[in-house]
Amino acid sequence: MNEIRVMHLISGGDTGGAKTHVINLINGLNDRIPTILVTLMESDFSEDAKALNLPLFILNQKSRLDLSVTKPIYQLMEKHKINLIHVHGARANVIATFVKKEYPNIPIVTTIHSDYLLDDYRGGRLFTTLFRMINERALRKMDYYIGVSDNFKDMMIERGFGDREKIFAVYNGIDFTNEVIVDYKRADFFKKYGLEYDPNCHYIGIMGRMDPVKDHYTFLKAAKCVLEEFDNVQFLLAGTGSLEDALESYSKELNINEKVHFMGYVTEPFDFYDAIEINVLTSLSESFPYAMLEGARMKRPMVSTQVGGVDKVIKNGETGYIVNVGDHQCVAERLLTLLKDEALRKQMGENIYEVVSENYSHRHFIDKHIEIYSKILEDY
Repeated sequence: MNEIRVMHLISGGDTGGAKTHVINLINGLNDRIPTILVTLMESDFSEDAKALNLPLFILNQKSRLDLSVTKPIYQLMEKHKINLIHVHGARANVIATFVKKEYPNIPIVTTIHSDYLLDDYRGGRLFTTLFRMINERALRKMDYYIGVSDNFKDMMIERGFGDREKIFAVYNGIDFTNEVIVDYKRADFFKKYGLEYDPNCHYIGIMGRMDPVKDHYTFLKAAKCVLEEFDNVQFLLAGTGSLEDALESYSKELNINEKVHFMGYVTEPFDFYDAIEINVLTSLSESFPYAMLEGARMKRPMVSTQVGGVDKVIKNGETGYIVNVGDHQCVAERLLTLLKDEALRKQMGENIYEVVSENYSHRHFIDKHIEIYSKILEDY
């Protein structure tokens, strides 16, 4: 078998689950196989990669369609004798199609982090529609695909991207080898984000970028219903995005703004999950969200919409609850059930921790990628 020498290509502007996925992946691969990470811009992503001493190369792409970055990519491929390219995200997909013309004998695999037909691109509706089309065209030129759940694998097969020999599924993983130590005491964590911690109050949280696909409106509608019956609770929203201002206005419309707190980008996810009692996900589409895994790492039960592979972890009445997309009343009902039963919250928290720790470790996540790379190089 050929030695695996892989280049990972990503825009670098990624946030949330995709960012965590790639950082964790490179960090795990780096000790196992020759790996380099190429980003198309300087960003928080690249700063995180630097902090971990990952094998990072930063290019300065001036726009999404600036093709001048292909030349330094070719130089890096030659220097590091790359025999496999792994790309992540729309911008990298587009660049990879031009790399493919120059290096037709090197296989390219792309990870499907989200439903590309629902992805949002800053620049307005017209730009989003246009770039979705460009991304789909680029995707169809890839050699192999990795979906971050069986659902995404099936989605790609159904949409005609190839058979099961060319489309793989790898679930996200999280490290359980080291104890999680939160950076702040709860009162200090709240203070950092301009909030006052009340130890006698219940806290419910959602973490994710504030874009349409995350459907925070359902979260806020559910909060309204909960507050009509259970007053001693506050709702925390961690993240930023195009809808942040609109969502804040909507919370005022619902007259719940005093109980709803927009924290902005939270740099300490485990402190956030430590601070809440119930973890919520209201997305329209997901793969296998890190918001679920990180919450499970802190033993927080979850109420989630039925998206992606969440049902691999969330079992109704055992580790949390699954509801239909957009069903804010059912979200509220499940939250009220958990709010009223401390013992149930604790037991579900223990259960979800056990499910994730036994089945979705970081080690398995890395092993699966190396197995896929080996198969690609053998078959290509």
